[in-house]
Amino acid sequence: MKLDVINLDAAAAGSIDLNDEVFGLEPRADILHRVVRWQRARAQAGTHSVKGRSEVSYSTKKIYRQKGTGGARHGSRKAPIFRKGGVYKGPTPRSHEHDLPKKFRKLGLKHALSAKMTAGELVVIEEAKLTEAKTKELAKRLDKLGWKRALVIDGADVDENFARAARNIETLDVLPSVGANVYDILKRDTLVLTKSAVEALEARLA
Repeated sequence: MKLDVINLDAAAAGSIDLNDEVFGLEPRADILHRVVRWQRARAQAGTHSVKGRSEVSYSTKKIYRQKGTGGARHGSRKAPIFRKGGVYKGPTPRSHEHDLPKKFRKLGLKHALSAKMTAGELVVIEEAKLTEAKTKELAKRLDKLGWKRALVIDGADVDENFARAARNIETLDVLPSVGANVYDILKRDTLVLTKSAVEALEARLA
């Protein structure tokens, strides 16, 4: 399929042929959901922790004698039923990461790209380069292009001036092609690919 190419000044810069195997699939929400869950699980710190009965600081002395008090039998104030006692089966530090086959991850990225193409939220630009690292200048161009919340994916390397100018723009993310992932693509309203990014992604996924 063909798609028009523009430059950062919103002027036409020809067209490009997109591979149907990468950009022409029928998007499946179940595949995208599984890949996003896998990504977010890997990013989760898993540092949640509470103190159990063996970890709280309290005397281990028997609180009162076993018989004759008319009360229930207890051995320690560390029991979960007491105030300041340990927590029963509370969260402990662990990894939330789970496995997902490489083929499925690759398929998820194809469906994410295809979803943006189907929704009309995919833009291809000639290149993402600036002569100077000026945030104000880049912000003006973004307003002219009408990109509200965008992700720009470049080729193997991102232009340093463009990356520095984009750093202070909250609604703009910039990634090299190797960093392209399902979560970041779906999170932004507009996906912007450079011509070199299209070539790199097609070589990686087709």
